[in-house]
Amino acid sequence: MWPLIKLLPAKTNFRFVAFSKIAAVLSIVGLIGSLLLAALPFEPPCGGLNCGIDFKGGTVLEFSTAPKPVDLGLVRQTLAGKGLGDVQVQEFGSPTSAVVRFENPEGVTPDAAVAAVRADLTRALGDVTFQRGDSIGAKVSGELFQAGMMALGLAIVLMLIYIWFRFELQFGLGAVVGLFHDVILTFGLIALLDLEFSLTSIAAILTIIGYSMNDTVVVFDRFRENLRKYKRMPLAEIIDLSINETLSRTVITGSTGILALLGLAIFGGPTLFAFSIIMIFGIIIGTYSSIYVAAPVILLWGVKRGEEEAEPIRPASARP
Repeated sequence: MWPLIKLLPAKTNFRFVAFSKIAAVLSIVGLIGSLLLAALPFEPPCGGLNCGIDFKGGTVLEFSTAPKPVDLGLVRQTLAGKGLGDVQVQEFGSPTSAVVRFENPEGVTPDAAVAAVRADLTRALGDVTFQRGDSIGAKVSGELFQAGMMALGLAIVLMLIYIWFRFELQFGLGAVVGLFHDVILTFGLIALLDLEFSLTSIAAILTIIGYSMNDTVVVFDRFRENLRKYKRMPLAEIIDLSINETLSRTVITGSTGILALLGLAIFGGPTLFAFSIIMIFGIIIGTYSSIYVAAPVILLWGVKRGEEEAEPIRPASARP
C-alpha cells in the first residue's frame, strides 16, 4: 500500500455551509472582475478577449512536403516574429501534409501575406507543394463567434431542463447558477492570462460545463437521498453531510483529470497549452461551484421534503 493513503481521512466532517457567505463574496468579486476583463473594451467581436483566427479572420494555407514528413517545429520557428499573430500549425491528413493558420498583418493584403508565407516556407523546407489557401473574412468569423456563444447558452438551458426533470426546479436553478459562475470565471481567466480565444476554447468551456454538471449531480443525488433519510435534520446540516459523503469521489476524480491535463499542458505544445490551462481551471472551479454555489442556492431557495423513505442498500450476500 502507498503509505500516504493512510494520511487521508476515511470520513470527513467539514462545515462547508458555515463559510458560504465568505465564498459568496469571493464569487461575486470574481464574477464582476471576470465580466470587466472579458467585456472591456467594448469592441467587436470579442471585447477584451484575445480573439484567434477563428473569430477575428485570417488565412488558412495547406501545403505538402511529400515524400518527407513536415517539420512542424521548423514551420513555427520560420513564421514566428513575422507579424502573423498566433500562428497555428498542425498535421493534416498525413505526416507529409500540414495546415497553417495565421493573421493577416495590418496594411498588407491577404494575397501579399500568402505570397510572403509561401516564400518563407519554401526557403525553410525546400520542395513544398501548396494545395489550398483560403481567407476567413470578418463576416464568417462573426458568425462563428455567434454560433459558439449560442452553443454555450443552449448547453446551459439543456442542463437546466435535465436537472429539473431529474430532481426539482430549485435543484435546476442551483445547477444553472453554478454553470454561469463557472463559465464567466473561465472567460475571466482567458482574458487575464491573454489566452487565445478560439473554437478550441469554446470546446474546452463546453467540456467544463459537462464536468461541473456531473459533479453537481453527484452531490444533488446524495442530497436527495439524505433528505428522505433524515427528515428532521436541518437543511444546512444535510448539505454538509451530503458534500462530505461525496468529497472523496470529487477529490479523486478531479485530481486524476488535473494530472492528465498537466501532462498535456507541459508536453502538448503551444497548440494544446491554452486548452489544458482552461480545462484545469474548469475542474477546480467546477468542484468549488458544486460546493459553494449550487448547494447554497438550494439552501436559500428551500426544498420540498418528500414522504418517501430512503431504501437501504443491502450487501450482495444478503439479497435473495
